[in-house]
Amino acid sequence: MTPPAAGPAAGPDSGPAFVAVDWGTTNRRCFHVAADGSVIARTSDDRGILSVDDFPAEVAALRRDAGDAPLLLCGMVGSNRGWIDVPYAEAPADIAAIVAGIVRPQPGIAIVPGVVQRDELRPDIMRGEEVQILGALALKLVGDGLVCHPGTHTKWIELEGGCMMRLRTVMTGDLLAALKAKSILSDLLAHEPAADAVFLDGVDQTLEGGDLTAELFGARARVVTGQMSAADAASRISGLLIGSDLRAGLGRGRSDVVPLIGARPLCERFALALERAGRESVVIDGETAFVAGARAIMAAMGTA
Repeated sequence: MTPPAAGPAAGPDSGPAFVAVDWGTTNRRCFHVAADGSVIARTSDDRGILSVDDFPAEVAALRRDAGDAPLLLCGMVGSNRGWIDVPYAEAPADIAAIVAGIVRPQPGIAIVPGVVQRDELRPDIMRGEEVQILGALALKLVGDGLVCHPGTHTKWIELEGGCMMRLRTVMTGDLLAALKAKSILSDLLAHEPAADAVFLDGVDQTLEGGDLTAELFGARARVVTGQMSAADAASRISGLLIGSDLRAGLGRGRSDVVPLIGARPLCERFALALERAGRESVVIDGETAFVAGARAIMAAMGTA
């Protein structure tokens, strides 16, 4: 799918029906959405929650930019590190549960709650991805089964009857960032990993049960002993991480086709890895899903 584009239905003098803000840990994206669902303006910046010291001032600036249109704030802005700590909706959660958990701190501003899985053995949480899941459901791009949302914290979500039943988070992207920033592998990860045979060999290694931490160091050993180039080691490390991610996530349920929601380059890498696991996949653009989910939430609230 292609990202949402500005649509001609709304004239230049007509404002948005609402503004949806995908406010993450490190980045923020704002979508000015017309009544027909088209995006008439889009902005993005690095004002994620970790960069904000004065949330009331940031929200006031968003409010001014939105004019009379209501604001729908999604993601980490509703966490205990964000503006207001909004209680999670409890899984199993459908759109009605999400809407019931919305907090309205000011007139014209609503914060989406996120989803919590309360499980003695494996509790889990997500904020932001639930909006994209609801969008994919609204667009009829997903049904019952497993959905994967690759990213800093990959989410594997089991859907049934329009409900988010269970979830599992794998901090693959976060781990990769840490390895890049300060580890014995940092120099290797300065290279851009390729999605090639070396990558797929790494996928196979951890997908089939290889120990991730041992295999990660093994990539360095291969370079030191002259068995592998540094560039190939970066590809192998990427494969090891994604293979481990799939091994954790695919155990949640059997789905022959796994929808991947997010940025296309990363989703395509996961799609290659899924082929090694004998699964097909379909890539759903993350922005398209987010806008559709925000619109579905606003409609369920009776404001769009």
